[in-house]
Amino acid sequence: MHADVDAFQQIHSEYRPKIFRYCSRLVGESEADDIVQEVFIRIDRALHSFRGESSLSTWIYRIATNAALDRLKSRASREDAAGDGADDEESGTEDRDAWTGEKKPSLETSLIREEMSDCIRNIIDHLSTNYRTVLILSDLEGFTNHEIAGILGMTLDTVKIRIHRARTRLKQELEKHCTFYRDERNELACDRKTPSLQFLK
Repeated sequence: MHADVDAFQQIHSEYRPKIFRYCSRLVGESEADDIVQEVFIRIDRALHSFRGESSLSTWIYRIATNAALDRLKSRASREDAAGDGADDEESGTEDRDAWTGEKKPSLETSLIREEMSDCIRNIIDHLSTNYRTVLILSDLEGFTNHEIAGILGMTLDTVKIRIHRARTRLKQELEKHCTFYRDERNELACDRKTPSLQFLK
C-alpha cells in the first residue's frame, strides 16, 4: 500500500501540470480543475491494476482523454460528427502535410507552436471534438501517432487519417480567417481577417 501511495504521489507531482494543460486545451480552463481532480481519482483507484501494457504516459492520457470527453458529452452542445464518421472506415490515406504535401507535418506544426499559437488555438477550439483531440495530442502535446493510437484506442491507420483530415480542416479555417505573411525577421506571422470566428460544424 505504501508503495502505491508513493507511486501515486510521484505521478501526481509529475503529471498534474501536464494534464491540467491538456484538459484546458480540450474543455477550457474553467472546467479543467474539476476534470483533473476526477482524472487523478481514477488514476488512484486504478493504479494497482496498471500492468505496463502501455507506457505510463499513454495510460494517464487515456484516462484524461476519457474524462475530458465525458465532460464534453455532458454539455448541451453536441458536435456534428457527420464529417468525422467516415474516418474509421477509410484507409490508405497518407499522413501528408496539408500545407506542403510533405510526408512530415512540418509547417502547421511549427505554426501551432510559434508566435501565432493563440490565434491558431482559438481556431482549433472551434473544430469538432474528434479533430481537436488529435491535433492537441499530436501538435500541442507532441505524442507520436503510435502513442495517440494507444491513448484513443484506435488503429494507427485511423489516427493517421484523422490527423490528416484535422490538419486539412485547420488549414481551410486558417486560410478563411487569417492572412499570412513574413515579418521583419522572415518568420511566418498572421493577422485575423475578421473579429469573430464562426464555424460550420
